[in-house]
Amino acid sequence: MQEFTLVDRVICAAARAWAQDGEVLATGIGIVPRLAASLCMRSLNPDLMMTDSEAWLVSTPVPVGPRGSYVPQRETWMGFTRIFDNVWSGKRHAMVGPTQIDRFGQANISMIGADYAKPKSMMLGVRGFPGNSINHANSFFVPNHSSKVFVAGEVDMVASAGYNPARMARGWSTDDIDIRWIFSNLAVMDFSGPKHQIALRALHPGVTVEQVQEATGFDLHLPAHIDTTADPTAAQMELLQQLDPHNLRASALG
Repeated sequence: MQEFTLVDRVICAAARAWAQDGEVLATGIGIVPRLAASLCMRSLNPDLMMTDSEAWLVSTPVPVGPRGSYVPQRETWMGFTRIFDNVWSGKRHAMVGPTQIDRFGQANISMIGADYAKPKSMMLGVRGFPGNSINHANSFFVPNHSSKVFVAGEVDMVASAGYNPARMARGWSTDDIDIRWIFSNLAVMDFSGPKHQIALRALHPGVTVEQVQEATGFDLHLPAHIDTTADPTAAQMELLQQLDPHNLRASALG
């Protein structure tokens, strides 16, 4: 059996996020989400659509890192205007990496601190999070599972909509929100608990329920059965080598 690392395990687990999506645009922000989406397109959902991260749809995922002699297999133009049309249609599933997530699934990539006028740290701003979160499916990747990310209370800046009835815009309900999965260096979670409570679905080998709960700033729903994430297969590892020939994923978990 080919050797694999924790990040390989996380990527292979995260690839299943798009497995049942059919023909939607997969957007993976960051090395792990992008490789997970690419792996899914190559092995689980060939109908998945992906861009070259520039302005084209591609018929096969583009490897990450320096391309050398590799030439992307472009199918059609996918410029910014078409991306927005795709977002508003709902035919997209993005996997993003928030700095903070709360029990409602509200995410923050904007700033840290109690006072928005005088933040402890400024980051990206909300970017496309508001529109993405109300228009199409989203999943999260967290490289370092801790209570600094999974915060008690609300996130410092609500950059994306979650399952918080108190913050629903007029005419919207929690039924309009579609947050599917959270993949971290400890576990796999989703929002299948009562009233969309975040549920612990799988643990990576050697990780305990107590470790995950201790690293989370709010109570998790614990189903009667919690899986162990599967080992990557030889076929998956071969694909990962093709998709990441420079092993850029090696430092993705910090």
